[in-house]
Amino acid sequence: MADLIDNVMWESRENDTNLDEGTSNTRGSGVDDDFAQLLEEMETQLYTGCIFSSLEFLAKLMHINVNNKWTDSSFDQLLELLQLAFPKGNKVPLLHYLAKKKLKSIGLGYESIHVCKNDCCLFWKEHDSLQVCLVCKESRWIDKNTKGKTVPHKVLQYFPMTPKLRRLYCSRHTAKNMIWHSTRHSEDGVLIHPFDGEHWQDFDKKYPDFSSEPRNVRLGLSADGFNPFGNMCNPHSTWPVILTTYNLPPWLCMKESSFMLTLLIPGPKAPGKDMDVFLRPLVEEIKHLWNSGVCIKDAATNTFFTMRAMLLWTINDWPARSSLSGWSGQGYRACATCNEDTPSYRATNKVVYIGHHRFLDANDPLRKRLDFNRMEKTRPAPRHFSNDDIQEQLGRLLTRKPGKHPEHGGGEPKRQDYELNWSKRSIFFELEYWSSLQLKHNIDVMHVQKNVDENLLGTLLMNDKSKDTSNAREDLRILNIRRNEWLQKNGDKFHRPQQDTLSRNLVNNSFFNL
Repeated sequence: MADLIDNVMWESRENDTNLDEGTSNTRGSGVDDDFAQLLEEMETQLYTGCIFSSLEFLAKLMHINVNNKWTDSSFDQLLELLQLAFPKGNKVPLLHYLAKKKLKSIGLGYESIHVCKNDCCLFWKEHDSLQVCLVCKESRWIDKNTKGKTVPHKVLQYFPMTPKLRRLYCSRHTAKNMIWHSTRHSEDGVLIHPFDGEHWQDFDKKYPDFSSEPRNVRLGLSADGFNPFGNMCNPHSTWPVILTTYNLPPWLCMKESSFMLTLLIPGPKAPGKDMDVFLRPLVEEIKHLWNSGVCIKDAATNTFFTMRAMLLWTINDWPARSSLSGWSGQGYRACATCNEDTPSYRATNKVVYIGHHRFLDANDPLRKRLDFNRMEKTRPAPRHFSNDDIQEQLGRLLTRKPGKHPEHGGGEPKRQDYELNWSKRSIFFELEYWSSLQLKHNIDVMHVQKNVDENLLGTLLMNDKSKDTSNAREDLRILNIRRNEWLQKNGDKFHRPQQDTLSRNLVNNSFFNL
């Protein structure tokens, strides 16, 4: 707890303090008084003879409060009871509000940012005093004429990541882990950490001033929607945005305790194409950490250094990738790698993507197999689209207003053909280095594996997720392949040949005998 307080207080000092190697001057800043008060509470017993300090007891009590979802009024009643039960002179806070205020002073708080009801803009920074949206002109408040406290339509919770990165260096143990990537390398060529990958090495060559300091932080971003009410009959989509630190070793950087919640995007609808509106505070902080950095004390060496940070990539499923990258994952050009050369085909009721043999080497024997359509696969691999090509495509996009208001860009606007599958220019392109990254967006393997397994088992078990449907059989006829599996007419009905015997044999012999 002392390291945590010390770490947070240094953030307040850096604006009016000259920091040298292990020396500082804080005269007149007023910060030391707050620091001394927090340290005193940390060392003061809750009451005489208690094993807990007042600050430690408060942190544990608030943790129980959050886990059990107590209301503010019930927590106030508990505090009142504890004050009566404990000896006189105890340090139990009077109200829930005062408890939260104290925890916020040690860096455990968040910033509430009001949002337009149509997701057009944030009432933040220069727009903080506005009462109506600049785009759709809707009121900021649910009832602007109320006599009581005005309530906003939406509130975005923003958790600054700089204090969390400071905490990683305030302990000598975690500080040593933060430079693990620069001390361990793969000796047999096996990728055991992103550091061993081509993407990381290429970035180091392009930005040597950043890579020369191993304590600079590389981040990965992930976002997805969930229903916080656990009731699927009540559709609601809240989106957390989470960061992880790739400086840490692989057994730590993917651990839940290493994740940093930075944004909590309110529902009830998913942000969709307006994701960039909500990402604005986070991107501004990342830009500051890249351009200026922050002064941090390294507990491992007991020195100060300027820490910088960059966003290495994102990891999401396909729908979230579309919202973050601006390239739609639907339609005839859904593949972000093939871009405008995506091999697609309009099936009976969906768009399918064929020709995946093109990714194989030209002399790969699988290209000569005739199993699918009795033809060799000669199509070359997709061409590489350079950064200049992508920037040229983005330069052709039409200017559209953000938000979901029907008169101001509501819904999914119809794209022109020359816009390809781009729906917007992602806010990440504001980062100086983003356009030069080899790998910007990753697909979560968990989602891909889950979908493939569900479709495969659904087809074997002939349940409602089976892909062996009448439409699939009709597509075989349209493609003029596998004639023995086409739909066959028997009187006024059609049936699928071999379905019953083939599927039953696959299930009995291959699945249940495992």
